[in-house]
Amino acid sequence: MKRHVALIVETSTGYGRRVLSGIVRFMRMHDEWSVFLEQRDLLKKPPSWLATWKGDGIISRATTPALVEAVAATGVPLVELTDRRADPGLPSIRSDDAAIGRLAAEHLMERGFERFGFCGFTSEAWSKRREEAFVDAVRQAGRDCDVYNSHWHGPGARAWEEEQTRLATWVRSFPRPVGIMACNDIRGLHVLEACSHEDVAVPEEVAVIGVDNDELLCRVSAPPLSSVIPNAEAVGYRAAELLSRLMDDETPAEPQQRVSPLGVATRQSTDVVAIDDPEIAAALHFIRQHACRGLRVDEVTREVGVSRSTLERQLRKYLGRTPQQEIRSIQIKKARELLATTDLSAEQIAPLCGFEHPEYMHVVFKRLTGMTPGAFRRQVRGEG
Repeated sequence: MKRHVALIVETSTGYGRRVLSGIVRFMRMHDEWSVFLEQRDLLKKPPSWLATWKGDGIISRATTPALVEAVAATGVPLVELTDRRADPGLPSIRSDDAAIGRLAAEHLMERGFERFGFCGFTSEAWSKRREEAFVDAVRQAGRDCDVYNSHWHGPGARAWEEEQTRLATWVRSFPRPVGIMACNDIRGLHVLEACSHEDVAVPEEVAVIGVDNDELLCRVSAPPLSSVIPNAEAVGYRAAELLSRLMDDETPAEPQQRVSPLGVATRQSTDVVAIDDPEIAAALHFIRQHACRGLRVDEVTREVGVSRSTLERQLRKYLGRTPQQEIRSIQIKKARELLATTDLSAEQIAPLCGFEHPEYMHVVFKRLTGMTPGAFRRQVRGEG
């Protein structure tokens, strides 16, 4: 007999829909559940009927203390996906916010930025975790980071006109160029609007990166917004897997799990190289455009008219790595993206990333990531 499972996951955001996609993938592989899904948004109160519901398990992104108490009284297993508050001590799966913050910092530092800002939301635990990791990463690189936070919802939230005026003042205060991480794509749109209000050029003066890779939001913004890609589908798959074990009365080895992001979707809002040396900036731009067609370092030196020794020395100065390491880094990032988002085999992916031989891509991939392409794909899908 199939188990009855309630899904309290918002359908109003791209992240929530991808979480649901991961849950559905688990269900199709196991065919053990009968599911009730209530269409809802993230801020909607949990349904009142849950307090007396007689099902077998719950996956929730809208858990409140009252819901935890009501579910505990029924004995129904609950897997918690909520990231707006501190960890409640329940079995939980969520995106690794610290890894998201570090990845955004890495993305901006790779582009040569030396000044940084973080724009977040007050009283949102996920935003605070991303802020702390981002600020720590840039400070470890010897740089400072200015932070702007305000309330997203509730009685502390300002009127939109006042909030935009304050945000525009914050953007205007920066020496430029500056790289800004927004805690999510909505906040990224707020920053881009503030830049437009102040006639600040994006990305030449201010580069902006968000989080969630919500395709609609990222492409409707002007310019299109770069965004860290959380692995929401793996969050959903692992949540379903964990709930299945709890319903079998198993004690899971990892009741609290954090899922690493997939990478960065680079769009126009960060498509810039903030390096004062025009020849080295041009070399980096050329490398990023052509690395995945099998680019060689001598092609780069011919294109920008510098010697190999100069290119090596200057890239080590600005980025801490060689031209060949930069090429390989871009190739493997592309391979990671294709492994995570397509069903192409490693043999098909290799030439798309500039590797003539799949075996060599396998070697480089393992050296740079610590795992094989197959193991990486299983991990990002929540199966490893």
